[in-house]
Amino acid sequence: MTELNLPFYKFKIKSSENKRLLFDAIRKKYVVLTPEEWVRQHFVCYLMEEKKYPASLIAVEKQVTVNNLKKRTDILIFDRKGRPEIVVECKAASVPITQSTFDQIARYNLKLKANYLVVTNGLSHFYCQMDFKNKTYLFLEDIPSYQ
Repeated sequence: MTELNLPFYKFKIKSSENKRLLFDAIRKKYVVLTPEEWVRQHFVCYLMEEKKYPASLIAVEKQVTVNNLKKRTDILIFDRKGRPEIVVECKAASVPITQSTFDQIARYNLKLKANYLVVTNGLSHFYCQMDFKNKTYLFLEDIPSYQ
């Protein structure tokens, strides 16, 4: 797998039926190791290890209904009261981050109303804080650590 612009993390990886599987500590099961999953799992570890978000507040591939369509957020972090705080959209390292990526996460956030948005392909990371009053977002250097 591609080396990412994130700290190194050690994962449980196994093979089954000619597929490589990676253990997802949040979902508590092995999942197919795709390039996007590689990015997602690294970013989950980054959130827990570097930013200190508890695993109990993190959801992976959480379903959200947008315009009567069922979609899934890659990573969703909740605050202590169970409200969405951060939405993360992950792409494979080979997929460039484009305006359509931002449009995708913005559509999810119309429903979720999280305070922060993150878009990453594991190499480039974009962090935004929502400004609901002015219906825009501000780019940040990083997202805040858990408090």
